Parts: sequence; structure tokens; C-alpha cells
Amino acid sequence: MIHLVKQYSVYFILGIALIILFLLLPEKEKDMHIASMEELESPEELETQSVVPEEIVVDVKGAVQSPGIYITDSNARIHDVIEMAGGLTEDADANQVNFAQRVQDEMVIFVPTKDAAVEIAAGNSFTQADGKIKINYATKEEIETLPGIGPAKAEAIIQYREENGFFQSPEDLLNVSGIGEKTLEKLKDEIQVP
Repeated sequence: MIHLVKQYSVYFILGIALIILFLLLPEKEKDMHIASMEELESPEELETQSVVPEEIVVDVKGAVQSPGIYITDSNARIHDVIEMAGGLTEDADANQVNFAQRVQDEMVIFVPTKDAAVEIAAGNSFTQADGKIKINYATKEEIETLPGIGPAKAEAIIQYREENGFFQSPEDLLNVSGIGEKTLEKLKDEIQVP
């Protein structure tokens, strides 16, 4: 009988201990959670840290007051960079520029003139009298007539032109996916790059 009482006493003490631990454990976790939250920075500080803009360099060309290289941050838009370049000239064609586009590092921003836009609208400026294709204005179909250029490469040229601005030299075509030195050699005598 004494042995049984001792056994139940041990179970009773263990049960009380477990109940106490159960009641105290959430409090400790709660205290630890509050302490860790206090150690964290405020949401405003966290937001400020996560939105630190990266410094980028862009090349502004064409119909702007002061063409050149400009340093800005990754939150800037084309409108902001054109303002840094003194704004558009009187003969600039603002309809050809996406002012809302976010700028990227090493981006070329080219603002065409209204004369260039008139030539495009007339549809007669993509091929020179000497048969050369104006690569900055040519349609996909016209680009496909060039040696070594199929539909995929023509699309890549147009996409590069839209994302990075007009080509400034034939060598700029090497930046287009799928165009290497051999293809460029074939194209040099067939294209005009202003």
C-alpha cells in the first residue's frame, strides 16, 4: 500500500510539473517573440532599406538639348533622364519616345527628329537609293531581306532597337542575340546606320 502511494505521488508530482510547464511555456514563447520583435527595425526602416536605388549610367542621344552620358538611379524614367539632358529640342518627335519607361544600366535613349518620323510615315526611307537598308527604321520584312537574317534574327534586331534605342554603328548589331562577326561582315555593305 505504501508502495502504491509513493507511485501515485510520483505521478501526481509529474502531472503538476507538466501542467506548470504547459502554462508557463506559452508565456516564455510570447516573451521571446516580443523581444525579437523589439530587436527588429520598424517597418518604415525596413521599407527604406529594401528600396535603395542602384546607380546606373545611360547614354542620351538624338534630339535633346545636351546629349551625353548621365548618371541616375534605377527608379528613374526616360522622362527624368531627358530632363537631365536639358529636355527635347524643337525638332524632336516626342511621339516616338516612351517617357514612362524605367531606365536600365547601359541603356541608350535615342530621341528621333520629326523629319525621321515623316520619313517613316512616308514608308519610303527604309531603303536608300543605293539599295542599303536603314536598319533603324526598317520593318521586319525588310530586315529579313538582308543576307544571313531570317525571321528570328529580324525580330531580335527590332526588339533590341526598341529596348535600347537606335543603332549608332554597324558594330552595335553584335549586341543582338544571334548576330556574330561573320553575319556582321555580310551586313556592313547592305545597311545604313546614321
